[in-house]
Amino acid sequence: MIPPLPLWVEIPVALLLALSGVFTLVAAIGVVRFRSFFQRMHPPALAFSFSAWCVTLASILYFSVQDGALSLHAWLIIIFLSLTVPVTTILLSRTELFRRRNSGDPDMPPPLSACVAPSTDADASSPTRR
Repeated sequence: MIPPLPLWVEIPVALLLALSGVFTLVAAIGVVRFRSFFQRMHPPALAFSFSAWCVTLASILYFSVQDGALSLHAWLIIIFLSLTVPVTTILLSRTELFRRRNSGDPDMPPPLSACVAPSTDADASSPTRR
């Protein structure tokens, strides 16, 4: 039988888990409320990351007190999540931008290659351009 934790541990853990639920609810409302794909990307990316941080901190606190030693195993999850969420968001946004440009959407900005003049051999040899 696991002994009950002190109240000073249970309260922050419960608050962090409740805050995680609030962040998730805000993300869900943002996904439903916003109209375009690009607007809908931000609430889940940001709020779910904050939500995951809250769950990770609650887990670290709970298991550290329960084991009597600092338990940082959950820290690996949030580190990998913090690295992969921005990359995934960028890849999704670039994919949608590519799809909209190919479908002829007039509201999409042109690719950067269409905005920048191609360099010539004279430009490449100038000392100001590297």
